[in-house]
Amino acid sequence: MHVDAHGPAGTSRFHTADLDEARECTSRTFSRHDVRLVGGNGLDFRLDLARSQRLTVGQMAYGAEATVQGPPMEQCYHLNLPMTGTISAAQHGVRRTFSGGDAAIIFRPGEPFVVLMSSDSWQYHLKLPKETLEAHASKLAGARAVGDIEFDLTFDLTTTHGRALLATVGLLYDEFSREDGLARLPAACRELESAAMTSVLMTVPSQLTTGVGTVPARTRRSRIREVMDYVDDRAGSDVTTADLAAMAGMSLRALQAGFHDVAGVSPTAYLRAARLDRVHADLTAGASVTDAATRWGFYHLGRFAQHYRRRFGMLPSDTARRTGPPRRRP
Repeated sequence: MHVDAHGPAGTSRFHTADLDEARECTSRTFSRHDVRLVGGNGLDFRLDLARSQRLTVGQMAYGAEATVQGPPMEQCYHLNLPMTGTISAAQHGVRRTFSGGDAAIIFRPGEPFVVLMSSDSWQYHLKLPKETLEAHASKLAGARAVGDIEFDLTFDLTTTHGRALLATVGLLYDEFSREDGLARLPAACRELESAAMTSVLMTVPSQLTTGVGTVPARTRRSRIREVMDYVDDRAGSDVTTADLAAMAGMSLRALQAGFHDVAGVSPTAYLRAARLDRVHADLTAGASVTDAATRWGFYHLGRFAQHYRRRFGMLPSDTARRTGPPRRRP
């Protein structure tokens, strides 16, 4: 087996024609299972992995028609997004067959699973630790604990939410794989992990879909104002919209509706505006654009400049030039 571990920290690439090596590699990375080849085609197994502190994402292909059977997973949910080929998957008494790019699979803990893939299939895989995803779901639903999430086995990738989830997983893989990607910036990495888990919970049907995705008829304005005060006081803290929803004791959709009702903008836009105001203050005090932006959580400087210009009518570099370097005391 060829292993390339010379990329950024948390990344690795595996390539082998040996079935036992492929079985060991995937079992060690995701969960224990058995792999059997169908027909006489030789194996051309490839697995490219990228990890953050909480999530594991990879691209995988067997290069041969293969059947994977696994005992119940105990510690994770497993998302499989086939991009090409034909896939057949079965778990908890349900079997589905579909073409790559049309649908995707999520395997739940606690029950065995089977998946059959054609020789031309390659997939994105996302490993979601059970405790981490369920804690995130509790925040979004405004509940203390949600327990096991009863996801449907498959879900549509051609819907707006499905395409958004696919794009998010692709972004995870790209950023976790890059030497200078967002996985190297703890606050940005946490935001990206949170966005991926939120996308899964809002896209894949489960018993939580209503609690996570329903806009209530009435919002609690006082709780929204408390969250707004928190953002105003702690704009630089490592906080996500899921954290704000948990703080308010409501679902993410309820939080969004409440912010639109009280502030006229989404919670993300309100948090961004508060941080932009801090950047503006730093620039007028003589800070550099890069230092001010990254201090307040803006790591994509091009996108940051667009948001800044939209709020203040000028580029951050214009503010810095007008201010000039800080004066030294005699």
